[in-house]
Amino acid sequence: MINFDPHARLIFVDNEYRASESPHHQDVLNPADLNHEGTIACCSASEVEAVILRAKQAQQKWKTQDEKTRSHILHQLANSIESSDFKEVAKLMVLEEGKPYPEAIGELANCAPIFRYYAEMARDEAGLLPGTTQAGSFQFAKYFPYGVSAHIMPFNFPIIVMCWTVAASLAAGNACVVKPAEATSLCTLKFMEHFKVLPPGLVNCITGGAETGKALVASKNIDVVAFTGSVEVGRSIGMTCAEQMKPAIIEAGGSDAMIISEHAPLDVAVSGCTMSAFHLSGQICVSSERFFVHENIHDEFVERFVAMTKQLRIGSGLEESEIGPLVSEAAREKVMRLTEDAVQHGATIECGGKIPSGFEKGWFYEPTILTGVTENMAVMREEAFGPLAAICKVSSFEEALALANKSEFGLGASIFTTSMDEAMTAYETLETGMVWVNNPLIDNDALPFGGWKMSGIGREMGRQGLDAFRQTKMGVIDTKAELQEWWYPYPDDWFYSGKGRKL
Repeated sequence: MINFDPHARLIFVDNEYRASESPHHQDVLNPADLNHEGTIACCSASEVEAVILRAKQAQQKWKTQDEKTRSHILHQLANSIESSDFKEVAKLMVLEEGKPYPEAIGELANCAPIFRYYAEMARDEAGLLPGTTQAGSFQFAKYFPYGVSAHIMPFNFPIIVMCWTVAASLAAGNACVVKPAEATSLCTLKFMEHFKVLPPGLVNCITGGAETGKALVASKNIDVVAFTGSVEVGRSIGMTCAEQMKPAIIEAGGSDAMIISEHAPLDVAVSGCTMSAFHLSGQICVSSERFFVHENIHDEFVERFVAMTKQLRIGSGLEESEIGPLVSEAAREKVMRLTEDAVQHGATIECGGKIPSGFEKGWFYEPTILTGVTENMAVMREEAFGPLAAICKVSSFEEALALANKSEFGLGASIFTTSMDEAMTAYETLETGMVWVNNPLIDNDALPFGGWKMSGIGREMGRQGLDAFRQTKMGVIDTKAELQEWWYPYPDDWFYSGKGRKL
């Protein structure tokens, strides 16, 4: 038996680690200091297909298990996660993506409840029993699994986002093949040890880049796909799935709006905005990026927002710090490009806007606040996905709503206000899949997570998250076989008397 080794180019199949057969590999670099932390395999199409077929074989037995048995096994999985101290997986997460260590621990601590939620949800949601359309006929529908699900995961929350979809898929009766982001494959592979409590072959993990992901999605033995990532890749996955009439749950990011009403509680708003803009260095799909601040409180809000942002500590993630590096050089270059474009078009840098002194090695960038931002700037159209808050002064609540909706994205949006009328109007008006009032970034296992417009299709979490991994089958059973009056041949008087077939 092979033990986990970050340098061994491993995959996880049949409840064990195996060395990949692929000769191609990729080094994993620490974004804080560019040190080499491990090596991952770039699995070939043939290796991907072999793993899928093993998952398909395992699913044949899993789908026949009764819901109580599946629930019990998923609770055992949750027990395994809860009994772990998370330290090794968390450290790998920090080394791979630069996430502050407390946030890595927090992510892992929230995984077990997801499996418990779906373990019970799948037992309760066993089918549909409508009113019958005909006496003596038993008419109903049951849920059935699709088969094998593919899970293509992001780097920013590599474990918990995987658990959102894997837990739902398993509860629905599917087997899973996971492909983590290249940047966070090591921590994902290490976390796979918990899945050893499941029957072999149910959850598997392959590694690699775009070509590995394409092979996974394109396989005719993959029956449903869950993806979190960019719009460009999400669109490509959606097209591939459409060719095979294969369902896909796609969360494709956003450029979330934050409205600061003239009725906002500023003490709460400033702290909440600092978190929602710069948590994980802004590398969150629901980070607040576009700020619309009422002119009556604009200057005071900016002053206090800048002051709190300047207090944030920068570091690798293993020491006391709130701001880590961006995941890659390309990620930092995008933030720098958007900042420079905004300044060239008249915006002002209130703080940040540069590589921090003493952190020239690695992909660090200071948390940056821009004011004087207008809708024609690139930062208002693109997803920054970095530590960049762009502030636009507005003259009214209505103007803020209109500008917030002027985006091709529609993942989430937030508002700080003490006005109940504004709170409800914002919820009803904002064109997003999620709206937070006075409490940004919070989520709930029992509520659907996903976006409108270009931010994706389908939902993770909640009842909709479970339904995404199962399909219905209608049944009509007449226990007493009888001739029906609307069957062939039609009576002669139906043709010209105005009578007809009746269902």
